[in-house]
Amino acid sequence: MSKRMQTLQQQRAKHALEQIRKAEQKYQGENRKAFVASAENAPASILINGLGQAAATLLAQAKGNQEDPHGAVYDAIQDWLCGKNNAAVYPHDKDLLTAITEGDRDSYLHAQAEALAYLEWYKQFTVAFLKQPDKLSATEKG
Repeated sequence: MSKRMQTLQQQRAKHALEQIRKAEQKYQGENRKAFVASAENAPASILINGLGQAAATLLAQAKGNQEDPHGAVYDAIQDWLCGKNNAAVYPHDKDLLTAITEGDRDSYLHAQAEALAYLEWYKQFTVAFLKQPDKLSATEKG
């Protein structure tokens, strides 16, 4: 019997969904809103500032608190890029920022592209499962 093969997109989706399911259980109220905002903003932050700066910003926003929603977004990206999967750009590193600062340019550009591809799924699942609709409809807003 052969091992089931998944596309890279399926692997990204599976990992992202697992991470969002954890966040769904962990974050409520204001923490959930902060998580959703952080997940939604992560791709734009990478495009504007680069992967290293975006990752460092997420860690700074978490302020060393492992329970902080910003840290959860960082951890998901780190786990994908430094994990045990076919897309891991830094499979021999445990710390994303160290890998970025010690790696070469080609690895960095590859990691940045892979992070953006991964975050497409991560953001979509965040919106689908965690984002609360606005309280007022468009007609009520005037």
